[in-house]
Amino acid sequence: MNALKKWIVPIVLGVLILFGIGSYNGLVGKEENAKTAWSNVESAYQRRNDLIGNLVKTVQGAADFEKSTLEAVVNARAKATAVTIDPTNISPEQLAQFQQAQAGVSSTLSRLLVSVEKYPDLKANQNFLELQSQLEGTENRINVARDRFNESVNVYNKSTKTFPSVLFAKIFGFNEMARFKAEEGAEKAPEVNFDFNSKK
Repeated sequence: MNALKKWIVPIVLGVLILFGIGSYNGLVGKEENAKTAWSNVESAYQRRNDLIGNLVKTVQGAADFEKSTLEAVVNARAKATAVTIDPTNISPEQLAQFQQAQAGVSSTLSRLLVSVEKYPDLKANQNFLELQSQLEGTENRINVARDRFNESVNVYNKSTKTFPSVLFAKIFGFNEMARFKAEEGAEKAPEVNFDFNSKK
């Protein structure tokens, strides 16, 4: 009996250590999956930014195209590329700032594409049509990447909050990650004005 008592403490400690290692490794894996998902989000947005540069060059070829519209797109793109997020600490504030900058790009890009309707030659331009199609596909990629990021963050966050992983999460500094949320007012349908008879 004494021999058994002698082994109880080392056995319990060994089980706790093994469990701790398993929890730590599991949290690391889920955190890395969320970081990879975030990299895919950034990659999708980068693709859009690259396409916008080509789109602006194509549209500039229309001599009388609204200069203010092009400047707004270029400025929004520059602001969006200046906002970066540290994937090791994605906070709600950082994500909101990133999302706001990207919303600025989306808004100015939408205005640009609506403005193009006034230019039949530009609408028929094969380069423009191809870029427009690629941008539409990229917007879909962005949505998919954001959804996958949220799914990865959900799995990671649940692991950091459920017992007993929560004990190791706190000890080793695994903090909750922020998710993408719909922009304020996104539930309302946007107003689209197709009044092409207004003055340029």
